[in-house]
Formats: sequence, C-alpha cells, structure tokens
Amino acid sequence: MADSDSAPSVHVPAPLAPKKENITPVGSKIVELNESRTELLNRIQGLKQDLQNWRSKLDTQVKVYRDELSEMKISLNVEVDQLRSEFQELRSTLQQQQDDVTASLKSLGLQDVSGDAKEVKDPKTDGKDGEVHASSIEDDNAKEDGN
Repeated sequence: MADSDSAPSVHVPAPLAPKKENITPVGSKIVELNESRTELLNRIQGLKQDLQNWRSKLDTQVKVYRDELSEMKISLNVEVDQLRSEFQELRSTLQQQQDDVTASLKSLGLQDVSGDAKEVKDPKTDGKDGEVHASSIEDDNAKEDGN
C-alpha cells in the first residue's frame, strides 16, 4: 500500500504545474483581446461618425433637390397659368371674330351662313365676263324680303 500512497501524491502536483504555465499565456491573451476590443470600438466609432456625416450630406442634398423641385413646380404653375390666360384670350378673340363675321353676314342680308355659302359659290353669272346680272341680285333680295 505504500506504493499506492505515493502514487496519488505524484499526480496532485503535476496538474498544478500546467495551470501556472497556462496563466501567463491567458494574461497575454486578455491583454491582446482588450487591445483588439479597443481597436474595434475605435473602428465602430469611426464608422458611426462616417455614417452620420453621410446622412448629413444626404439630408442636405435631399433638401437642395426638394427646394429645386419646389421652385420648378412654382415656375411651371406660373407658365401653365400664362398659357391658360393666352388660350382664353385667343378663345375670346376667335369668338369675337366669329361674332363679327356673323354680324357682317347678317348686315349683308345673309342670315343662314350654310345656305348662303352655296349662293356665293354659284351666283348667276355671265359665262364670258363672270359678272353678276343685276336681275339675279334683285331676285335674291326680293326672296329675302319675302321671308
């Protein structure tokens, strides 16, 4: 049994020795990890700062574009209003001209414009000269007075 008593005492110191040897590398690993952690934190802070700068620039750019679009919209609305006004003026002018033509035709005794167009195209004319005979004009006037 003396041999068995000496055997356990040999095994006890052996595991203690490797633990002491492992303590030194673990300490250096902790130092390395702390340094690495510090570097990573610095990089993260730098990336956060870059992201904030990028967002700021993007926000500024978006604001500039919105302002430009707003100005363009205002400018286009002004142009559209001007065009509407011009078209309204043209419409009024054309309506006035149409009314003037209608009034002129009525003053000449031509009340039905569509019927009068045929008479104007086919007046009774002399074959050679193209002159309208006085009798055909008098006949036309008599017809209108009868109506």
